[in-house]
Amino acid sequence: MATAQETKMEQMAMKRDHYSMIINGARVEATSGETFTTYNPATGEPLATVAKATTEDAERAVEAARNAFDYGKWKKFPVGKRSRTLNKIAGIMRSRFNELVELEVLNSGKTLAAAQGQVMQAIEDFEFYAGAIVGHKGEVNPVPGQFHNYTEKEPVGVCAQIIPWNYPMMMAAWKIAPAIAAGCSVIVKPASLTPLTALVMAEICTEAGVPEGVVNVVPGSGSEIGNYLVEHKGVDKVAFTGSTPIGKNIMGKASETLKRVTLELGGKSPNIVFNDADLDAAVDGSLFGIFYNTGQSCEARSRMYVHEDVYDEFMEKFVAKTKRLALGDPMDKGTHIGSIINREQVEIIDGYVQSAKEDGATILAGGQEAKVDGFENGHWYEPTVIADVTHDMKVVQEEIFGPVVVVMKFSDEKEVLKLANDSEYGLGSAIWTKDHGKATRVANGIKAGIVMVNCPFSAFPGTPFGGYKQSGFGRELSTETLDLYTETKSILSYYGNRPLNPLGVE
Repeated sequence: MATAQETKMEQMAMKRDHYSMIINGARVEATSGETFTTYNPATGEPLATVAKATTEDAERAVEAARNAFDYGKWKKFPVGKRSRTLNKIAGIMRSRFNELVELEVLNSGKTLAAAQGQVMQAIEDFEFYAGAIVGHKGEVNPVPGQFHNYTEKEPVGVCAQIIPWNYPMMMAAWKIAPAIAAGCSVIVKPASLTPLTALVMAEICTEAGVPEGVVNVVPGSGSEIGNYLVEHKGVDKVAFTGSTPIGKNIMGKASETLKRVTLELGGKSPNIVFNDADLDAAVDGSLFGIFYNTGQSCEARSRMYVHEDVYDEFMEKFVAKTKRLALGDPMDKGTHIGSIINREQVEIIDGYVQSAKEDGATILAGGQEAKVDGFENGHWYEPTVIADVTHDMKVVQEEIFGPVVVVMKFSDEKEVLKLANDSEYGLGSAIWTKDHGKATRVANGIKAGIVMVNCPFSAFPGTPFGGYKQSGFGRELSTETLDLYTETKSILSYYGNRPLNPLGVE
């Protein structure tokens, strides 16, 4: 049995200084020979070089995916065989769990605990869709007389999948797993900041027996490669997770070829604490809701509304715990807050905080860039709590995408529901109360795709994830996601003995 040190050395040996694209089941370099460097956000140091795709490479990927779909065998596999292949992907990922976690931490700067949870969910996504696809089938429908109607589910085709940098592996799994379960072929465009685990996932798919051309990964410029795929006539569907402005741009471009589009976009999610809540549970859940993944989450509960009767007690506990959150080595189990993805994002976050100060808000905790011993060249920001805000402030209305929460008082259910819905976004929301009736009323009144009641977690495999309003449309992570990757074909037949002559022509 290998010792812990031998296991660690084995993991280190698996690391590479260079990552190639994955096209047609093989590692390939860019036709231009160009590469780009990806960095460790916690240290600011180079991590690896990556082949930088050109539009010519994207074209190669589309051709590979198109050929695999139009002439290949994957979509013709019995559903049970596709299911077994997805389970094999999950099995290989489990066997390489520690390596994948470490690579995700190094490339994204997130904490060890966060990476472990996200890689595990990526594994469970493949397992979930391995089961879900078996039950995804057509229907027999009632029709008059001697007619018979049934429907079949057929894969939609070639899918371009554009992945964000905040959850690199988990988001790749959210998109790849249902698409290939349905029989589609995919071209993944990972974020240039965090492409490594998506590339490894594609290699694992090939190792598990997914035929060549079914899963392709082309790292490169979003404005160049992403747009090329969105506009390409050979692509049948686009799935995008990212900012609302880019989502709108994609939707416009995709309309030219009437592609199917799924968009999971920005958020400014409310977190409501009623006066009858378990305050300790609400404090701990609210800390997780905003500071998990360093606040770099689309459904981060970044607007907090606390009932005036418990505001002082809640805030005393919340601010005290915020100040005890540990920033540091992302690989240390005791670290709560990881690094910010890059210097540009640090400046964006700080710009919002400074604007709040200028507008008269009060900083109760944090409020500035953090310095972490041993990681002086990394990108860090203190967990920040802002009070005395008004609803028209930029810091209240706009998505910050960092460890910053704004806090406001409210007096009754009607008022807080109006405040919670006063946003262009509608992705996540959280409610803390012991009153089941109140929780149900507020949950029904909130205009958001996800409502968490006395719970800080927003999604498990099997629970629909997606938004209202400018947070996008379409649901991921659930059985209904398979409908986004399939066409429904209706087949109507006549089985009567007498020939039909509907026009009555003799």
